[in-house]
Amino acid sequence: MDQLLPKPRGKLSEKRALNDLTWLRVGGPADYLFQPADIEDLQHFMKELPADVVIFPMGVGSNLIVRDGGLRAVVIRLGRGFNGISVEGNTVTAGAAALDAHVARKAADAGVDLTFLRTIPGSIGGAVRMNAGCYGSYTADVLRKATIVTRQGEVLDLTPEDLNFRYRQSDLPDGAVLISATFEGSSGDPEELHARMAAQLQKRDETQPTKDRSAGSTFRNPAGFSSTGRADDVHDLKAWKVIDDAGMRGASLGGAQMSPKHSNFLINTGTATAADLEGLGEEVRKKVYETSGITLEWEIMRIGDPLKE
Repeated sequence: MDQLLPKPRGKLSEKRALNDLTWLRVGGPADYLFQPADIEDLQHFMKELPADVVIFPMGVGSNLIVRDGGLRAVVIRLGRGFNGISVEGNTVTAGAAALDAHVARKAADAGVDLTFLRTIPGSIGGAVRMNAGCYGSYTADVLRKATIVTRQGEVLDLTPEDLNFRYRQSDLPDGAVLISATFEGSSGDPEELHARMAAQLQKRDETQPTKDRSAGSTFRNPAGFSSTGRADDVHDLKAWKVIDDAGMRGASLGGAQMSPKHSNFLINTGTATAADLEGLGEEVRKKVYETSGITLEWEIMRIGDPLKE
């Protein structure tokens, strides 16, 4: 394949292992990993890349299982040059590689309320793609514009209507790489916003296995909405509740485990393979269906090939 690939100014690595780039620390190699130097480098690479070469844009791997056999694609991972954050009035523009938590903090410093992003693991590119949300707020509520580089190397702006946001989903064009997003938050007192985020972090640490190797929520809530964090929240159709009812809290397979602290968190206890993690997830889905008739949908993305026997 290397004879077909354009020569970028950024870093292009062949047979690059992806396990150290995901929060779950599993997975085989990608055919290539491309880390563009800047937008123009990304544009050139996308434009010159043969149309039959598959690309996979990858953020910080916070919501991802790469299977043990690796990925037959060019993985594009944005880094420096794509992580800037600027604030003008109530408008916040962030590069796709900027971490959600950093965006929330910088917005709060300027008196802009994007506090829901503070406890969401990952980067802005993933937040837009997955319409990330918590505490009853979603990326779709505050997004005003998303900027992409198309497979043809063009820079385009997309509206929320173009993205067609749904629960944990959006419609990015095939092969496009999201490079930045612009948000508009409501005004707030910086001290109050930071205090709210500190309380959210404390609650998260008390209820979620933040010290373990996980990828956040494993399955989407069957009811199709995030936990609000309020005392009057209804739990009947939350993923953790139906997993508990199926007796799968703490269940394990190899080095994979459904966290005893929060049963919708799939964790790598230290020796898990991607097959362990995905296999345990499928066991949970089967058991939940048997006990409740509910088919859980994965929130964690699984990509690549299983390891050949």
